[in-house]
Amino acid sequence: MCLAMPGLIGLPDLMKFSLNSRGPKIISPGCRGSKVKVARIYMGNSQGLWPKPGLNMEDEIRFYESRFAELSNELSDVDFVVDELIGSPDEVLQIKDKLNNVDGILVIHLTLETSAVLNEILSVGKPTMIFAVPYSGHEWSNFGTLQKQPIGAKMGCILSSDYKQLAFAIKPFRAIHHLREAIILNITTNSFSEYALSMNEKFGTQFKQVGLDRVIDAYNSISDGEAKKETDKWIKGAAMVVEPSENEIFKSCKLALAFEKLMDDENATVITADCYGSMYEPLCKTYAFPCIGFTRLNDMGLGGICESDLPSAMTHILLQGLSGNPGFISDPTVDESNNTIILAHCLGSTKMDGPVGSAAPYKIRTIMERQEGAVAQVEMKIGQKVTQAMLVGTDLIPYFTGDIVGAPVSLEDDRGCRTKIAVRVDGNATTLWKNWSHGLHRVTCYGDITKELEHFCRFKEINMVNEAV
Repeated sequence: MCLAMPGLIGLPDLMKFSLNSRGPKIISPGCRGSKVKVARIYMGNSQGLWPKPGLNMEDEIRFYESRFAELSNELSDVDFVVDELIGSPDEVLQIKDKLNNVDGILVIHLTLETSAVLNEILSVGKPTMIFAVPYSGHEWSNFGTLQKQPIGAKMGCILSSDYKQLAFAIKPFRAIHHLREAIILNITTNSFSEYALSMNEKFGTQFKQVGLDRVIDAYNSISDGEAKKETDKWIKGAAMVVEPSENEIFKSCKLALAFEKLMDDENATVITADCYGSMYEPLCKTYAFPCIGFTRLNDMGLGGICESDLPSAMTHILLQGLSGNPGFISDPTVDESNNTIILAHCLGSTKMDGPVGSAAPYKIRTIMERQEGAVAQVEMKIGQKVTQAMLVGTDLIPYFTGDIVGAPVSLEDDRGCRTKIAVRVDGNATTLWKNWSHGLHRVTCYGDITKELEHFCRFKEINMVNEAV
């Protein structure tokens, strides 16, 4: 379970963001202060003749420590619980118990004559990333063969002189950690125990069902003054308020603060609601729609997910762990004439660059299909590279990448959901729709995170399929 920082109530201050706040750069506050546990192993010995005879191991480690110091902002959520120079298989045996308790192992390859050491590390069975600069040794020539063997099934490799890749190597471990530590609240009367059990067994994720009474109690506990302050912030930040009344926005903001309270009470990282099903009449129609509350959580670096969509909730956590950015759930539609797919939903997040990034412009609109409620219609960045994916069951991730070439937000463009992006597909849009399966929703994040996703899928034994090729 993710643990809140001692002495603080609710979200740690470091990780509590409003729509316009600024703070220290962090990768993702989506696990409420629980740090990613990594074993950092410097693999080498002074007997190796590459990169040169008599290499000073202490100097090498000091050099790497300076590189890690330069990456401290990107690794602020990482705890190197094991930090050792290892030169023989016997030395691995001495720390094996500690290796069993980490999210992943980062092996920094220093010298030749270390194959036996690496094999002993891999025998632990933990996700392991190898970082090797040129001249580290000749062991790289066997890495590909090793990955095809059972002992190397959970081994990823980065052969590079770019020391920023040391932070990249941690990203799959972060996603594994976030999924294992996450608690997802589902506001619904429907059963989801079978899905929850399968996700818990595979990833460690916990799910909790929340009834209407608890939501209403939390809603009523929010003072009108608090809700009015939040309302004023949303209205002031908007480029325009189009359809919703101030009272509708007020109710939505009151529910948004109630969501935060519920999540604080459960130490949860993600919340979703059956807003088009069992909660439509008793919650949405009677009190408020959850859309602004979900956007607010996404902007804070946590997670608000539409329609009790648990696969999207899991995918959101995964993509956030890999990219540091929230996901945009969408109902897609295809335009073969220009090789694009249009991704549309009424729930948009203003902080698609992450909680400390700049907020995108937004209007406050009604939900398109319902013509009621209040949502943020977000203008996303044209030219931005994106990755779209979905975790299907426990062993499949269909995905594709592309570039945003349009983000229509004009009042005249009233077809489809409020927030829309047209994405020119890397590959073929026709191939994409012909390969499409497993429902409508997908989750999109900023950036091409294909490589990060490949490492994660290798570590978790998931088949990753590009739908567009």
